[in-house]
Amino acid sequence: MKTFNKQNWKPGTLIYPLPAAMISVGANPDEFNIITVSWLGTICSDPAMCYISVRSSRYSYDILKRNGEFVINLTNEELAKATDWCGVKSGKDVNKFKEMGLTPQKANVVNAPIIGEAPLSIECRVKEVIHLGSHDMFIADVVNIQADERFIDEKTGAFAMDKAKLIAYSHGHYYKIGEEIGKFGWTVQKRK
Repeated sequence: MKTFNKQNWKPGTLIYPLPAAMISVGANPDEFNIITVSWLGTICSDPAMCYISVRSSRYSYDILKRNGEFVINLTNEELAKATDWCGVKSGKDVNKFKEMGLTPQKANVVNAPIIGEAPLSIECRVKEVIHLGSHDMFIADVVNIQADERFIDEKTGAFAMDKAKLIAYSHGHYYKIGEEIGKFGWTVQKRK
């Protein structure tokens, strides 16, 4: 039997990498804001549901709680600077859309802006809020998705992750996503 040398660490948040996403909130232009979040993910595929976790001390928290709608804007290499900047600056002090040259556009379903420059914008409606400790989890229904046509594969009609050049967050750092090494089921796919 193989033996592996492992260290025991105190419990922490080391489930990485995660998407680096800019969450846009606000029912009207006076309260539009962006918060960078990496505590997010899919929780159900049918119906489509996801979550984001936000500290109650964040400026966007009250807007999010009051309006109950938000947009997850996936980010890419072009948006890396804005992604980080929007995570360290507070919307109570600056207009993040203006300062980063980002375009708030009307969402199709929710009453929150999408970020026009984002490759993928996922419109969400809050279903439940769970207080967890340092963060509250906003469980939401996905009610619409807007995909930038530049990143849609002409042959398949699918979103081309490789063309979009999405970025990921891992333990305090941003990374480019590497090349594909397989697809779902490739290990059992019949060879020709």
